[in-house]
Amino acid sequence: MASDDRPRLRLSDAPQRAFAHVLVNTLIVSVMNYALWFAVTFWIYLETTSVFATGMIAGIFLVATAGTGVWFGSLVDHHRKKSVMQASAVASIVAYLAALAVYLIADPITFTDPGSPVLWIFVVLLMAGVIAGNLRSIALPTLVTVLIPEPLRDRANGLVGTTSGVSFLVTSVISGVLVAADGMRSVLVLSIVVLLLGLLHLASITVPGDRASTDDDGNRKVDLRGTLRVVRGVPGLLALIVFSCFNNFLGGAFMALMDAYGLSMVSVQTWGLLWGALSTGIIIGGIAVARFGLGSNPVRVLLLVNIVLWTVTVLFPLRSSIVMLTAGMAVYMLLIPAAEAAEQTVLQRVVPFERQGRVFGFAQSLEQAASPITAFLIGPLAQFVVIPFMTDGWGAEHLGPWFGTGADRGLALVFVAVGVLGLFATTLALLSKPYRRLSAAYAASRAEPAVPLEVVDPMSSEQAG
Repeated sequence: MASDDRPRLRLSDAPQRAFAHVLVNTLIVSVMNYALWFAVTFWIYLETTSVFATGMIAGIFLVATAGTGVWFGSLVDHHRKKSVMQASAVASIVAYLAALAVYLIADPITFTDPGSPVLWIFVVLLMAGVIAGNLRSIALPTLVTVLIPEPLRDRANGLVGTTSGVSFLVTSVISGVLVAADGMRSVLVLSIVVLLLGLLHLASITVPGDRASTDDDGNRKVDLRGTLRVVRGVPGLLALIVFSCFNNFLGGAFMALMDAYGLSMVSVQTWGLLWGALSTGIIIGGIAVARFGLGSNPVRVLLLVNIVLWTVTVLFPLRSSIVMLTAGMAVYMLLIPAAEAAEQTVLQRVVPFERQGRVFGFAQSLEQAASPITAFLIGPLAQFVVIPFMTDGWGAEHLGPWFGTGADRGLALVFVAVGVLGLFATTLALLSKPYRRLSAAYAASRAEPAVPLEVVDPMSSEQAG
């Protein structure tokens, strides 16, 4: 961890104050965007009682996120970041207004049929608005490069992680309450109003140093080939992105099986409250990164954090215990912000600013594509292979006496296997040549702040105050 003699974030400085305003604006808008995603999932299940329909919504979101990342990154690079955020809000508002019109005009009975074209037009319009909000998640880390001095970017990235935790905590509560009270109408109206207010607030923010970053040849295309060339040009960077993709691939097992595993031990009400409490771990973890930083080698921090996360994944399923599960997930939530902040900090330093949007978008596309693939694969594998294996198969006979038997222990075995695989891969990465090369490239890089910034010495500032 960084020592206290490092300069601190000073939100009284104009660039850092602008960052704080943009961060709060992004938090509020993101809460409403994701509240709509949660709300439409809840609402469609209540209307249709179709698990297939809710699964399709998750699939649409993940596939669209993976498919638009590189394009969104190009938009971020070739336009002012504030303008991109404004365009994102306008696109979301237009999509939500169209969805609200469909909701009010259509016969309510059409929304009870999972095969209704009107229902899926409504869903696609909503998802288009939510996906348009992803432009912000790519633009925000590039604004960290513009507005925050290089030695403080890890701490700023920690604040970004904190806002993610807050939005995760608030979103499900808002969506559940509004859907229960008034279906989708109240959620849509509130989202449109909040996004309009956010658009007005964003217009009032002056972002020092905000600029479009075109290539030397004036190329304003998506240019995936050029982005790959930049990624491959930084020693070890492609390996880092592939490693993160592999982690997300394994993390798809959590997406597919965690709810079923938790609900095998507690009621749905308890499970929902438990996840609400656990999400505060992301907030605490993000605040810790903002306070202490990530030290001189974020690449090492990223891999060490993953060693801990995969070790936890091996340990918590060894016994069928809600206490062990809660403890394991608490550690997971606390450390996730450090891992995400570490990756962002490395990219902000080693990737030229002119390409950061496309590299962040490329990383998002590659990493987001992994989780749904695992989710689609792991469910059938667990259902038709692992659960029978641990119910009345060889596993139940030979592993059952100490590990337990039944469907829940089959799920637990999947978690253990995933944890062992992740631990093995992370250990290899920590010992690998790409890790050493990327660490050396990060240490050798002397990236200058995107605009002149005054870094406040905490000692002199404290004494003056």
